Amino acid sequence: MSDSKIQFKDLALKELDAVFRMAFHLSRNADDAHDLVQETYLKAFKAEHTFELRERGIKPWLFKILHNNFYTKLDKQKRRPVLVEDLSYEADKRGGGDGGDVWDLSTLDWDHVDERLKGAIDDLPEHYQQVLLLWAVEGLKYREVADVLGIALGTVMSRLYRARTILAGHLAELAEEYGIKT
Repeated sequence: MSDSKIQFKDLALKELDAVFRMAFHLSRNADDAHDLVQETYLKAFKAEHTFELRERGIKPWLFKILHNNFYTKLDKQKRRPVLVEDLSYEADKRGGGDGGDVWDLSTLDWDHVDERLKGAIDDLPEHYQQVLLLWAVEGLKYREVADVLGIALGTVMSRLYRARTILAGHLAELAEEYGIKT
């Protein structure tokens, strides 16, 4: 195996945890997240010859593949026929049941973060939450977030501004407790 292939695979595998977190956020299910990560890495390794490290980082590239995989799979699921007997099962699955939180922020090692902050992030609309998590948690730049989500740079900035504004409104009491001026 050539040094460039080893280097590429090492770089890609260093981002495995971040890719899984994003897959879990999108799919809201650990098994589906594992499948998405496998598909993402399979496609990345197959297309490694098209990747140029100096052009952009590997994390945004992997997130873009993951994002495309997820929404392609989602579109296919929407188009497949559903038997009448399965409708009640599908409704139960979407209805919440005991499926857990939308985003398990404890996997982000935020042990010392106030539960109110975690709840406020969970309550954000998904399109704001995605932008916020990619930017704040994963450390992507605005342009990288735009590439991953397939949206305009201005949309990223707008959604991030709105997400922060919503969080500030929900967390005004928490800010007061910690002496943070808003």
